[in-house]
Amino acid sequence: MFLLQIFDARDKLIEIGGYVRYVGTGTVGKVEDLKIENNNQWVKFEDPQLWYSHELLEVLDSKHIKTETKKDRGNGEIDVDALKDIQEELENAELDSNVAEGGG
Repeated sequence: MFLLQIFDARDKLIEIGGYVRYVGTGTVGKVEDLKIENNNQWVKFEDPQLWYSHELLEVLDSKHIKTETKKDRGNGEIDVDALKDIQEELENAELDSNVAEGGG
């Protein structure tokens, strides 16, 4: 059996189940899969389900990773009307260059 070894930008071994950071945006993800395709090495995040080039990733120490659990908000339904209200408020917000004007 062939053991696939892929290394990050700092030559640290990337392992399935470990955490890495995409240096372009700072996105942190848990490694779900690894592959080599057309001489390119790829790492798949668990969430978001995207593939990243190994050269743009940094392995993170798991002791620095904080995981969050989503709290149950009732029956799991989404209040569509409340979301529409928020969207309307954001669309109607006006940006004015005179807002921070000071006297003096």
